This record gives sequence, C-alpha cells and structure tokens, in this order.
Amino acid sequence: MNPNLNLLQPYPFQRLRDLFQGLTPNPAFSPVNLSIGEPKHATPSIISGALASNLGGLASYPTTIGIPALREAINQWLQRRYSIPALNIDKAILPVNGSREALFAFAQAVVDTSVTQQPVVISPNPFYQIYEGAAFLAGAQPYFINTTPDNDFVMDLTQVPVDILKRTQLVFVCSPGNPSGKVMDIQAWKTLFELSDQYGFVIASDECYSEIYFDENNPPVGALQAAHQLGRDFSRVVMFSSLSKRSNVPGMRSGFVAGDADIVEKFALYRTYHGCAMNPAVQAASVVAWNDETHVIHNRALYSEKFSAVTPLLQHVWPHTQLPDAAFYLWINTQQDDTVVARQLYQELNITVLPGSFLAREAHGLNPGKGFIRMALVASTEGTIAAAQRIKDYL
Repeated sequence: MNPNLNLLQPYPFQRLRDLFQGLTPNPAFSPVNLSIGEPKHATPSIISGALASNLGGLASYPTTIGIPALREAINQWLQRRYSIPALNIDKAILPVNGSREALFAFAQAVVDTSVTQQPVVISPNPFYQIYEGAAFLAGAQPYFINTTPDNDFVMDLTQVPVDILKRTQLVFVCSPGNPSGKVMDIQAWKTLFELSDQYGFVIASDECYSEIYFDENNPPVGALQAAHQLGRDFSRVVMFSSLSKRSNVPGMRSGFVAGDADIVEKFALYRTYHGCAMNPAVQAASVVAWNDETHVIHNRALYSEKFSAVTPLLQHVWPHTQLPDAAFYLWINTQQDDTVVARQLYQELNITVLPGSFLAREAHGLNPGKGFIRMALVASTEGTIAAAQRIKDYL
C-alpha cells in the first residue's frame, strides 16, 4: 500500500462521531444538523426535470471533456458572472464530478516529485480537508497559513519563508472561505499572482461558495476575474466551481475547472486515464443549471433570510458572532473549548455543530480553529431559527 496513506487523518465528521460517542441527545427537541455543508434547499424542478428527460444518455459512454453544449454553457456563465473574455472550450474548460474530486485529482496531476527537495503545497488553516489529503497522496509537504481574527482571516503569503516558497508547486486558496466566509479582495489576488510569477507555483482557486452572498450588486471576485481586472492572462491559475451549493444539487456531483489552457489540457489527459467522465444525464441537467440564474437568486434570498434572523440571536450569547462576507457558514468564536460546546449543544439541545479545531491543524504554535464552532445554515429556515433560539434561551 502507498505509505502516504498513513499520513491521512480522520475526516472531521468521523472525529465528530467519536466525540459524540456515548451521548444521548435531548429527546425533548427535534434534531437540527448544522455541522455539514450539505445544501438542504429544494432542487429546482428545471434541473431535476432535465435530468429525468435525458436518462437515454445512460446508454452511451461519456467523454472526459464532456459535451460541447456543457462546456459552452459554462463558458457563457463565466463571461456573465465574471466579465471575462470567452475561453477556449476545447482546452480551458473541463467538466468535473464536483469540485471535491477535482481538487484532489488536480494535486496528483500538478505535483512533481522528481525534484531534488520535497515539493510543498500551501493551504489556508483552517481548511477544506481535501487540500491536505491531496498534498500527502501526491507526495508533497503541506504548509499551513493560519487565518485568524488577527489577520482578518486572510492568507498572508508574504509571511511564508523564502525556502518554503522556493519549494512550493501548488497553492490552494478558497474564496469565499470555508469556514470563515472571507472573500479575497483585488489586493490579495495581486499579491498571490505576483508570488506565483516569482516562484512559479500553480494556483488552485476553490470557488464552490461563490454564488452564496448577500449583496446582489457586489458578488465575490473570482480568480479569473481578478486576473483579468489586473491586466493579466490566466497563466498558472485554475478555478474550481460547482453546482452543489449554487443550485442545491450536491448529489448530482457536477462542477468544472477553468483557467490556464495548458494546465487544464494536461489535467484532462490525466483524467482520461483516471476515468472521471460525467454521467450524460447529469451533463444535460448541468447545461440547464448553468444557463439559469433565477433559482440561484432565490437560493441566496433563503440564506440571507436565515442569516438575518439567526445572527442577532446568537450574538446574545456569543458576542463575536458576525455575518461572513459570503458562503453559508457562521464561524463563531465561542471563547470556550469548542469540543465541549459541541458536546453540550448536541446532548442538551439536539443541535449538531462542528468544532473548529477539527477543521484545522496545529501550525506555527497554535490550532487556529480552537475555540470556534462552524454552523452551516443549511437546514430549513424554521429549523435554523429554532436552533438559534434554543441556543440563546439555554446559554
């Protein structure tokens, strides 16, 4: 077996199950699960209808690069959403089975272990756990940049030692961030691009939360958009997006990567051997999803309603609770032991949240998730507000 498998740590939700071992949640309350970022809003009928109408596609093997109609729908969406020029749909856009598997596979394709010194993959901390696992299995050394209230949850790459940057081959960024919801501004992108120019690393921009935000006139800036605004091409920049959160179809496993045509083209070659072609029926439904914005606007309105109702309630007991820039998480500094808080909420109130320390690693002398809890406002509006009211009344 690959010895790097021994470097993988238990996934946060396995750790959560272990944490709750032996606890019985209070039966006086109905359960509310706010721990996992799984959208619970209804799947739009135009998408489920398109999926059902195209089941005949199951009789054919799909190609790795997907049908031209899907790549063109993604291309048109990128132009509308980010005001960037059209991309080459044959080389710069690749449909993938959700951003999770693509982020993992991308590291395997990018990292070059033939170099003299072990390559480095940089990740924010706290982080989406796939980044670490992808680095380990690719034979790289993860290097974590702590994002804390002191640095406004922004990755500060200027503090990374030069000897680390020289070995860096890949940098994962997540904007809007998981779990903080922090959105990178143009200056942060500029710094990142300049360091990529200097040291030659590839940027993997995880933008799966890009369509959950509060101001319809001010959507989060994406990597390709930032590059275009700064007068750059897309060299060494690849973005990852998904329909899961945007369109409430996590089970459809549909997303895409786009950016540097040379990198995406080589990634497509890797995926041809990896066997990651998208189900034809899913491709047809994805075309419909990327071409429609009405359901996305409605989706954002539902999240905004929950945040507006829940945040003031929680501020009564956790004064540091504040709205994120975007995404659907509250990243709350409880100033208490986060595992104790999570156990208490589960046992006493039948509410499941995720301890922040499970999403981070000890790095540079601290675990930046310690004392925080992550609440995913994915349950129904009524259930989410009821959970917040329970917490306020109890604490």
